Amino acid sequence: MNASRRPSRPPGRSTGPGRTRAARRPAPGSASRAAVKRVRHRPARKVSRRAAVLALVLSALALAYAYPLRTYIEQRIEINRLETEQSAQQEVIEDLEAERLKWDDPEYVKAQIRSSLLLVPPGEDLVIVIDEDDPAHTGGADDEPAADQAWYDELAATFEDADQLDPEETEEPAE
Repeated sequence: MNASRRPSRPPGRSTGPGRTRAARRPAPGSASRAAVKRVRHRPARKVSRRAAVLALVLSALALAYAYPLRTYIEQRIEINRLETEQSAQQEVIEDLEAERLKWDDPEYVKAQIRSSLLLVPPGEDLVIVIDEDDPAHTGGADDEPAADQAWYDELAATFEDADQLDPEETEEPAE
């Protein structure tokens, strides 16, 4: 072998000038060896790996449950709305059923005919009482509120008004 070469050292870190690894170590089998324990120094982490993995798993679960939870809440809101509508419709049905039962009574039918159609049986006189203090009453029997008039009656009235215009009242465009 080549004499100019240094003797080989065991692999590992350099121990520095004048120091060998053996000089730092206690002799094998000595009493101080049992008291010395090698500890690898790790820098303190702010968040451990387990905590980071746990946070990742919890966020994945939160994302996985977010959409079904939103769907569930929306469906509960829709169910509550439909139940409210159903109870309102049930009340309307009960009112209509009560009205239908009234129409089965012949006296009620006669009263309705008399009040709404102003018809009386032969031999009776019809008497209409006009209450002048009533705000709904504005004039004679011919006066009908515009809101109660059907759209086709309003349309026919506009055609009748157009027919009654004087040709002299309309202006001809200047040429």
